[in-house]
Amino acid sequence: MEQAQNNQLTNGGIWNDSSGQPIHAHGGHMLFHDDYYYWYGEDRRDDIYVSCYRSKDLFNWEFRNHILTTSTPAAPIRVRTNLALVNDKGGKVNLERPKVLFNTVTKKFVLWVHYENGNNYNDAACAIATSDSPDSHFVYHGSFNPYGYMSRDCTLFQDDDGTAYFISAARDNADLHIYRLQKDYLNVESLVGKLWQGEYREVPAVFKRNGKYYMLTSFCTGWDPNQGKYAMADTMDGPWGMLSDFGDETTYRTQPAFVLKRTAEEYLYFADRWNGSDYFQSSYVVLPIEFNEDIPILNDYSTLSLEEDTLLIHFER
Repeated sequence: MEQAQNNQLTNGGIWNDSSGQPIHAHGGHMLFHDDYYYWYGEDRRDDIYVSCYRSKDLFNWEFRNHILTTSTPAAPIRVRTNLALVNDKGGKVNLERPKVLFNTVTKKFVLWVHYENGNNYNDAACAIATSDSPDSHFVYHGSFNPYGYMSRDCTLFQDDDGTAYFISAARDNADLHIYRLQKDYLNVESLVGKLWQGEYREVPAVFKRNGKYYMLTSFCTGWDPNQGKYAMADTMDGPWGMLSDFGDETTYRTQPAFVLKRTAEEYLYFADRWNGSDYFQSSYVVLPIEFNEDIPILNDYSTLSLEEDTLLIHFER
């Protein structure tokens, strides 16, 4: 039986894919490629690490593949890495906050992710995987610590000229580091910024509007939501301004995952609403980022609906 088209989503509810199964894509990222949005995110079931879904309208999601699992093939690259996808006890490692970019030079889809060994959070590393297509099985290239630094919650950002940046929490989450990537996105080229030392910001999400760069972050309070902050810069190398409040004192009970730019003036804040007592009851929230000149504003809306026969999205309180 053909699944009915979904034209409305409830923020904070469990979202299902086109087969009626819950979407497993937390801490994720979206890539628009060949007329589809590809949504990558954490999938903690069984032997799975990262799953991929695709959609043309952001409302109806087709499950495509478990792109990283414990049995994903591993292959070394020029960077010395740890290729293990299970830990020394035979259990799963942790792969968190996967982000994927398409490299126009190599024609590869490149994934960066936060890696921990599954026993503790002492590794604080990043890991890389690649694929020839957005939703096929990826090849795992291992984990490492960029320039020897700790690297936890992370994101990727691709600038208009194709230059890519990896941003991650360092020094036990006390600071955020910005790394410019090499042209093939398979290694860091340089550490271009150390931000907000000692302010304990995590889960960075970066976007660009009218030539200005924005970074959203949350404070470190585990599963509990907190006051979101944003900062602005004229270049990714900085200087970055001081942090200002974004949303309310709990960022409407969310934590940033990524920001999706749909048009020159439409920016969507995708977030997780975590359930610390039952991870699989965690849900998703999408809110429009509105602007007062250059200042980003986040308001709370309970539902979003797709206008019939268009791709216009309406938000309702």
